[in-house]
Amino acid sequence: MVSPFRFAVNMLTPGTGPEWRARCRRAEELGYDLILVADHLGMPAPFPSLVAAAAATTRPRLGTFVLNTGFWNPALLAREVATTAALTDGRLELGLGTGYVRAEHERAGIPFLPPGERVGHLARTVEELAGTLKGEEGGPRTPLLIGGNGERVLRLAARHADVTAFSGGRFTGEGVTVLTAEELAGRVESYRGFEREAGRTTPAELNLLVQRVIVTEDRPAAAAEFLPLAPYLDEELILDLPILLIGTVPEIADRVKALRERFGFSYLTVLDRAMEAFGPVIARLRGSAPS
Repeated sequence: MVSPFRFAVNMLTPGTGPEWRARCRRAEELGYDLILVADHLGMPAPFPSLVAAAAATTRPRLGTFVLNTGFWNPALLAREVATTAALTDGRLELGLGTGYVRAEHERAGIPFLPPGERVGHLARTVEELAGTLKGEEGGPRTPLLIGGNGERVLRLAARHADVTAFSGGRFTGEGVTVLTAEELAGRVESYRGFEREAGRTTPAELNLLVQRVIVTEDRPAAAAEFLPLAPYLDEELILDLPILLIGTVPEIADRVKALRERFGFSYLTVLDRAMEAFGPVIARLRGSAPS
């Protein structure tokens, strides 16, 4: 069964109250299904930003994409989740990850744990939030997204997540290496195996974070800009990267449909800098004229 599309914009840019509300309203006008907020120092604080987004809009759901659980005490996080879910009238979707930026932990004075311990803290957080997410204390049910590409995180997502999010990159000690389309397909295939092992009867929705949306009639020229950033890839491999959407609006729309068919990605997230560029793609896929 083909899953329906959902499209989200991840709001990374701080702003004043009027600026924030205007951007959220514009996201709604463009047809985005979700307004998301990251969890990095120097970017908007997640929960108050989502409450403000809810007050400025009526239709989009609101989510964290994703919380760095290393920053959070699970009991205090449960309070934030329950309150935000209530204040947004049940429109909250909680996204969790292990965290990966050592410099932010150092700046915040929070220990940056080894990878296995970060996954362990994520797992404990998911377990301690279970009752809150299910609405057992009288609040609304809150869907859970877990983001990551590593085996331990994917196994955790297979057991608990409503949505599993893939970033399209591999974090190493020296930075981020981009996953080719074939490598990402392998991670998705592994994840589906973990779902079967977990005995899931309903598969999770699959999300992909798109790094760039470039509307152009010259795809090779746009791809050439990325060659210095990923010298281990050639032009053909760059144009095939799922995290890059390059082409005319019809070409990108076809590419989005191909991502769903090939990988199962029915839920795509774009960064706020691409919000306007991707709007006409959403309109084309839904058969409506862009606003």
